[in-house]
Amino acid sequence: MYERHELGKEGEEYATKYLQSKGYKIVQKNFYCKQGEIDIIAKEKEEYVFIEVKTRQNLHYGTPAEAVTQKKQKHILKATKYYIYSHHLENQYIRFDVIEIYKNGGKLYLNHIKQIK
Repeated sequence: MYERHELGKEGEEYATKYLQSKGYKIVQKNFYCKQGEIDIIAKEKEEYVFIEVKTRQNLHYGTPAEAVTQKKQKHILKATKYYIYSHHLENQYIRFDVIEIYKNGGKLYLNHIKQIK
């Protein structure tokens, strides 16, 4: 379990650096509320981006994006609604992204999937 947690943290850090290199402003990381969790909240120009990061070392259980199940999406949506409400962002543009991180032989590979539905 600890190893999986560390892999996830490594993936989130890699995703954060990637986003910053692409001009995103990181607003918050690991936003928790009783409705759920959002890994990264970023801003790209005038759009708030709510990002789920999934990191895998192999594809035995499917791709990282496949781990963002309907149930997980509902939790992300509920947490996002709470974040928007609590930060008075009701009239802002938003989108949902997934960042897949693959770790192979000590190297990290990233796939950014914009605007999941």
